[in-house]
Amino acid sequence: MLLRQASLEDLPSLLDIHNNAVKTLKAIWTDKLDTLEDRTTWFKERTQAGFPVLVVENDTGDVIGYGSFGLYRPKEGYRLTVEHSIYISPQARGKGAGRLLLDKLVEVARSQGYHVMLASVDGENAGSVALHLKFGFKSVGRIPQVGMKFGQWLDLVLMTLVLDDRARPPQDQEKR
Repeated sequence: MLLRQASLEDLPSLLDIHNNAVKTLKAIWTDKLDTLEDRTTWFKERTQAGFPVLVVENDTGDVIGYGSFGLYRPKEGYRLTVEHSIYISPQARGKGAGRLLLDKLVEVARSQGYHVMLASVDGENAGSVALHLKFGFKSVGRIPQVGMKFGQWLDLVLMTLVLDDRARPPQDQEKR
């Protein structure tokens, strides 16, 4: 598998992976399918803000997964906290692509000076919870019945990873 930065040419593959997750998984709490224009806007906003958009290719060069992170919330008090998302194509799940993406996203977040990475995981997604635990994420809370999809109430599990050992936040508006 090859891990690399995504490009505009990858967007049709990212769209397919995203929309498959919308249609089949409880991981994305929406029923709205994206368009190529939606994914293009998302990609440009992420990359222009300096956030990574990564893809994993299989041995034949097909994009089989993607991941990214962005600010957890827009207010300045959250400026050192990012939330990430990872989505893998159905045929590639459980084969290591998610692990590659998460490892690189954590590395990039550290190198960019972020302090905490947050994962918001569907309460029934034991595989995602287990993956995050392997990377040192801690389960810090469960919000019952906060979402809904496929006619069911969904719980949200919040997981965090402290990325550095700063005892105090910076005093100015900078990350570092």
